[in-house]
Amino acid sequence: MQKLIRGIAVTTVVAGAVLMWGQTAPATAPTAPAQAAAPAAAAPSLTADQVVDKYLDAIGGKEAIGQVKSLSMTTSAQVMGTDAPGTIVVVDGVGYRSDTTFNDAKITTAFTAKNGWQVNAMAGMNDPTPLPDDQYNAGKDQIFVGGQLYDYAAKGSKLELASSDKDTYTLKLTTKDGLDTTYVIDGATFLLKSSTRKGKMQDQDVDITTSYSDYQKVDGGYMVPRTLLVDLGGQFQIPITVTKVEVNKTIDPTVFDMPTTPKT
Repeated sequence: MQKLIRGIAVTTVVAGAVLMWGQTAPATAPTAPAQAAAPAAAAPSLTADQVVDKYLDAIGGKEAIGQVKSLSMTTSAQVMGTDAPGTIVVVDGVGYRSDTTFNDAKITTAFTAKNGWQVNAMAGMNDPTPLPDDQYNAGKDQIFVGGQLYDYAAKGSKLELASSDKDTYTLKLTTKDGLDTTYVIDGATFLLKSSTRKGKMQDQDVDITTSYSDYQKVDGGYMVPRTLLVDLGGQFQIPITVTKVEVNKTIDPTVFDMPTTPKT
């Protein structure tokens, strides 16, 4: 059980990272008179940077994203049939913190530009503990509200168009630390359909895939998904609902600092 809870904690953190990555699909067009079905058109040929530009335009544009200095979110995850309420706060470029309560036990994970820490009572970690380097590197990008694709080159990441067909574009982003994330973007709406990155589940390497739905506009003119489904290598799924989003709320940056443990 403890190994599973560690995986759940990591999954919650990963899911929190992607709350900015999405946009609404356009309204369905009126039904045309019956006629012979036309062959499905192939997606236009675009470069990876052109796909990212269209994606950023679809979620509100670079200017709107750049005006978001902080996010404060209330979430609800379903873990083994039990509701796990939580909160996520982000100050752009400064810090990220996720707090989740599961069966009266608190799970906290925080990142800053320099380090990260966690408390996980379900895994026997009742005191604040620094994150191992691999966990920190895997989650430190969450301090940026625009996600990995926003200004990816300035962050030292590389991007390539892995594949495309008539329905989707698949992008592969590699961070300067050598960590890969795969994004699947709708070829018609430029809605981000899913993202996949490596993670741990019961001490095994698995693909953590997050799918997005129920996109809604928040203050500032951009769209966020309110429903996420996190899949850990096909072994376990966690649905997460974002129940509240506040933009540019004042957040004390000290909430990201690791508390000191009193000496006994």
